[in-house]
Amino acid sequence: MTGANSFQVSGYGPERAGWTRLLARDSLARRLDWPILLSALALSLIGSLLVYSATRNRTELNQGDPYYFLFRHLLNTGIGLALMIGTVWLGHRTLRTAVPILYGASVLLILLVLTPLGSTVNGAHSWIQVGGGFSLQPSEFVKVTIILGMAMLLAARVDAGDKPYPDHRTVLQALGLATVPMLIVMLMPDLGSVMVMVIIVLGVLLASGASNRWIFGLLGAGTTGALAIWQLGILDEYQINRFAAFANPDLDPAGVGYNTNQARIAIGSGGLTGSGLFEGSQTTGQFVPEQQTDFVFTVAGEELGFLGAGLIIVLIGVLLWRACRIARETTELYGTIVAAGIVAWFAFQAFENIGMTLGIMPVTGLPLPFVSYGGSSMFAVWVAVGLLQSIRVQRPMSA
Repeated sequence: MTGANSFQVSGYGPERAGWTRLLARDSLARRLDWPILLSALALSLIGSLLVYSATRNRTELNQGDPYYFLFRHLLNTGIGLALMIGTVWLGHRTLRTAVPILYGASVLLILLVLTPLGSTVNGAHSWIQVGGGFSLQPSEFVKVTIILGMAMLLAARVDAGDKPYPDHRTVLQALGLATVPMLIVMLMPDLGSVMVMVIIVLGVLLASGASNRWIFGLLGAGTTGALAIWQLGILDEYQINRFAAFANPDLDPAGVGYNTNQARIAIGSGGLTGSGLFEGSQTTGQFVPEQQTDFVFTVAGEELGFLGAGLIIVLIGVLLWRACRIARETTELYGTIVAAGIVAWFAFQAFENIGMTLGIMPVTGLPLPFVSYGGSSMFAVWVAVGLLQSIRVQRPMSA
């Protein structure tokens, strides 16, 4: 088949054939997974309202402009959409060839955090100030490069037809690739990001077809390592306090347990339909710390109630369901692994963020994907959406 309809599984015709393919019958727009795109966009727009509600009265944060965080959240969403489009245009296969460069750049960035260029926010020395009131959290982008790098190694010989599944040597190489940035992030320390990366690694290995012995071995090693970290006192005091407050919610309610107690009060007061957008007493009274970032779900629980908070969970569920479908239907192992890694990332991070506001998970400072305020997180999750869309675009159309 030739002409406009030659846009087949081999790619976009010639790479970067131009935006004229959008007009083709078998077009890029037709191949996109619209439920994923619309769910992610809805989450980002809902997040903008929640961020605005949480910050419009916070004069010590918004520099006297009640719309400060709203505009910046919308700007971050717009940049994220542009990054998604760029990712789809490049294609996950093109990015596969650029993995060494992307991996090296991400490792360099997280190393820069440990230099005087790095800054500390909420106890974690994991940021780089870039000027103009903007900051960068490189660990968010490391999540993407770990997925791409491990997928490249684990799928190389399988997609080439040399082996039916990754051998032990390949798995070791992939684990080594993931371990280097994880150790650096641990030094910051950013325990929440490390937890997400561990889940990503497990998800990637499961999708790759690697031996189950690796999975059980890693689970055992992770448990042993966590106990060793606790016993050796490697964790900072604020991290120990967070785990202590999780284990005992009544511990120091005015101190280490304050965040989680106020979060539960806010969510519990919302009832079925909530107090109304911008009408939450806990939110208006500024009782919940970091409510525009880590605890943004409390705004939904208080002001939109069970129904509004449930809508957020449903949208996340739709996104995960469609991502799982992409992972299952793609014909190449590389695409399957990338999609599965993204599913593991989004699922765990959403569960951890919502869980810590409900008191069923420890507080780790992880943002709620697409909803929480934060440029680095927003950019990374939209790049991940671009990867999912690229995997779907470059497979045969289903009926």
